[in-house]
Amino acid sequence: MPSALITGITGQDGSYLAELLLEKGYTVHGVVRRSSTENFERIMHLRDKIQLHQADLLDQLSLIDVIKTTKPTEVYNLAAQSFVPTSWNQPVLTGEFTALGVTRMLEAIRLLDPKGIRFYQASSSEMFGKVVEVPQKESTPLYPRSPYGVAKVYGHWITINYRESYDMFCTSGILFNHESERRGKEFVTRKVTDAVARIKQGKQKVLKLGNLDSRRDWGFAGDYVEAMWLMLQQPEADDYVVATGETHPVRELVEIAFSHVGLNYQDHVEIDPAFFRPAEVDLLVGDPAKAKAKLGWTPKVNFQQLVARMVDADMKRVADGAA
Repeated sequence: MPSALITGITGQDGSYLAELLLEKGYTVHGVVRRSSTENFERIMHLRDKIQLHQADLLDQLSLIDVIKTTKPTEVYNLAAQSFVPTSWNQPVLTGEFTALGVTRMLEAIRLLDPKGIRFYQASSSEMFGKVVEVPQKESTPLYPRSPYGVAKVYGHWITINYRESYDMFCTSGILFNHESERRGKEFVTRKVTDAVARIKQGKQKVLKLGNLDSRRDWGFAGDYVEAMWLMLQQPEADDYVVATGETHPVRELVEIAFSHVGLNYQDHVEIDPAFFRPAEVDLLVGDPAKAKAKLGWTPKVNFQQLVARMVDADMKRVADGAA
């Protein structure tokens, strides 16, 4: 029976990946940080099916111990300080988790089982930043525009370096924006759908946003974790862009979400300069041709379906009295 270790299992991607691996017969282990409060909401329905272990990407010895204990055949490194605006406020911490944390995990694998463990690194479209070509593919030069993007570039290249230096099976998935009803409210997609539900049900009046013209390539997280798994099933390790190949402005996201509940977004949205980035990323759109050709992967949920399911989930949550 294959065994997987997931860092960031309590996050959006971690929860969907854990579900997928359980369906495929894996023993699933998750890494969680020691905290006085538990944040297991996204994996609560899986608690009797997965095994959780305390470890931290800031602590090398804890990573060695957790690999010794779990003996995984696959490691998925999804944990990071992943909220881009926070990376300007906490750039050093972002580097410790999102860049050096990758190195610590790779070192733990290299020391314990460099030939037996397959490693997946969660790279990001934010690495492309100030894009030099459209659409972006695996060979597109990287030009990050935030401390988060810079840290992800380091994590991406150190993964390649360990693959080439130590002949380890290390792969990076360059995932473009992927969302779901499990997304945190600090991210613009969920911020919008949560506000739509609250406004529709009379619990909020205004939604404040930044640049409505910023464009992104948005897909469904449940589709994207399948690509992660497929990368580790290949005969050779490689890096892949995972995206829909379509781009949508924030304005379209807002318009679809409000119209889904019969509202006009222009009656409820205000532009707030506080939400503009110091260095904006205006256009991200990926070319998933390699993932489609080599992995046989294609997204199943389109943009309109994604926004609708997120709004529906938030409508139910607000109606049920959830915070």
